[in-house]
Amino acid sequence: MKPVVLDSYALIAYLNKEEGYNKVAEIFEKCAEADEYSLMCVVNLGEVYYHALRVGGEQKARLVFEIVKALPIDIIEANINLTLQAAEYKAFNKMSYADAYAAALARMKKATLVTGDKEFKTLENEIKIIWI
Repeated sequence: MKPVVLDSYALIAYLNKEEGYNKVAEIFEKCAEADEYSLMCVVNLGEVYYHALRVGGEQKARLVFEIVKALPIDIIEANINLTLQAAEYKAFNKMSYADAYAAALARMKKATLVTGDKEFKTLENEIKIIWI
């Protein structure tokens, strides 16, 4: 399986069974079958966590974190190279800083980005995207 990077939009859709949930579930199934992992930047994990805190409080956020730990997701730390690439995306594209990290990780890992966030439209020529 080619490597995939999940942005927070994709993971939140999966966790809440929103539109696009099935595509993300299929990715997790393929990962499990191949004994592989999807990728997510720690910054995007933080975004998922703060979203859970805001919507459901501390108990919901802790539950979400435990669920995420059980999923086939390899959380990638933000190093200097990733941070500089994210900063470049943020400087020249209309997107959130966290989204810039997801895009930077996809580029650096030569992976496909999984999202439903239209902010990534400007990067379709630069990184491959699976739209949910």
